[in-house]
Amino acid sequence: MTTINVPSRDQVSPANQALFDNLKKGLGKVPNLYATLAHSEHALGNYLAFQNAKSSMTGKAREVVNLVVSQVNNCEYCLAAHTVIGGMVGFTPEQILEIRRGGASFDVKLDALAKLVKSMAVERGHADTSLVQAFFDAGWTKENLVDAIVIIGDKTVTNYLHGTTKVPVDFPAAPKI
Repeated sequence: MTTINVPSRDQVSPANQALFDNLKKGLGKVPNLYATLAHSEHALGNYLAFQNAKSSMTGKAREVVNLVVSQVNNCEYCLAAHTVIGGMVGFTPEQILEIRRGGASFDVKLDALAKLVKSMAVERGHADTSLVQAFFDAGWTKENLVDAIVIIGDKTVTNYLHGTTKVPVDFPAAPKI
């Protein structure tokens, strides 16, 4: 089996070196999965632009999507990273585990989001129509639906990247469920 390394700053292009510098300033490090994207001249910059684009889904809602999709795709790396981020946006460890299972009984709106996202991820975009209706009934909009789907795409990219490369996880391991 070919091992995919995590490139260091001196092993990537000048454009990616600048992105590494910005990531280190903002996050204190360059996460291994981001560094792995830098094997491509363009992937890291494109991914960061995609991930940081404006969205109607922010904060807790974005983390619900990230956690649910990462659980469905069984991505050890993204579950670890988003467990940390989920705590930073205010979820308790128990709430994070519940979200990963596809629900959020502690918040009606986030519960509808989690259930819909799980359906979309499991069914590869063919969501249960009753869950789409429950999402709207909970107060979400058509804009929110489209933006949630974009976040699913974003998270699927990194889930697949880790699933294929198996680069080392550089966040505390997420609890098993």
